[in-house]
Amino acid sequence: MSKQEFILSKAAIAHTDGTFTIEQTKIAAPVGDEVLVKIKAAAICHTDHDSLTWDMPIVMGHEGAGIVEAVGPDVTKVVVGDEVILNWATPKYDGYQSQLGNQNICECNSPVMASHAGKISGGHPTFEATTWNDKPIERSFNLGTFSEYALVRASGVVKKRSKKLSFEAASTISCGVMTGCGSVFNTAKPEWGSSVVVLGTGGVGLNVVQAARISGAAKIIAVDINEQRLEMAKQFGATDVILADKEDKGLLKAAEIVKGMTEGRGADYAFECTAVPALGVAPLAMIRNAGTAVQVSGIEEEITVDMRLFEWDKIYINPLYGGAKPDIDFPKFEALYEKGDLILEEMITRTYKLEDLQQGFDDMLAGRNAKGVITFD
Repeated sequence: MSKQEFILSKAAIAHTDGTFTIEQTKIAAPVGDEVLVKIKAAAICHTDHDSLTWDMPIVMGHEGAGIVEAVGPDVTKVVVGDEVILNWATPKYDGYQSQLGNQNICECNSPVMASHAGKISGGHPTFEATTWNDKPIERSFNLGTFSEYALVRASGVVKKRSKKLSFEAASTISCGVMTGCGSVFNTAKPEWGSSVVVLGTGGVGLNVVQAARISGAAKIIAVDINEQRLEMAKQFGATDVILADKEDKGLLKAAEIVKGMTEGRGADYAFECTAVPALGVAPLAMIRNAGTAVQVSGIEEEITVDMRLFEWDKIYINPLYGGAKPDIDFPKFEALYEKGDLILEEMITRTYKLEDLQQGFDDMLAGRNAKGVITFD
């Protein structure tokens, strides 16, 4: 592609009012350090559903895998034809946070940091390069993977090395695997033989479960209101399950059951993966004194906290994107998959065509899927 050329791409466009349509966009050839990716698979996440009511129209989707179609003149990381996994931690490697090792919260390029500042982040590709109805349109999380093609920065792709890993499973690494496994491997770092509680066993929670198993946790307690999800959790490594009651405020009754399973003291680690604001501090009730609670799901609403839940010496941490360093983490995930430790293909409950995205959302919201994935020809 020359700089004057563009490609037509069918994409899901969110309209800010809770609706979306499948429309045609135009994407210009990559410039600078940009990469044009032909999307082969895009996993569906609760955040994608949330994006229907964001304050600007966007090309939806933030998890994906595909094949490099074209590259800008400054790209050395990948070449045309490479299979890649996309990521939304697009760091400016010489930025302050990146130099500290915090690529996931890059002050220059993180889409989350930019959204709080009310501006497009430096990790976003050329804004004018993707147009809808002849007007530039932003891509969700600097990616926009619910589209036949996506234009991204080179830092937003990692070469896919495993030949047996399907594009469908690879797409889940983009966010669900990175967020769940990263929160265990990079943030909590549970010791061998430790006890772990996982609140919520959707796509992210299942990855927390299996990362805890890989880390050598002796007791992994999965908590959910969905019996089907709890059966999935056993497949991924849960040693015990608790069917929670929807009326159990703050899961305090479930916490007592957890204590009964952990010699009365509570678990060493607890991970909140429900995205339910009322459960934002529930993991604090599950852990022992000096235990660690990890708020994985990214709750940003205001909630009331009983400070007695922190007694005593408890740690509460809210990592973004599992502390992602994609160029390091993604190859590790592929290696664990190749070894048979990381379960990825089995996480794909159902695939959809882009035109069936609404059904994908319905199945996700009803708890029928561990992970639904959109596939492209």
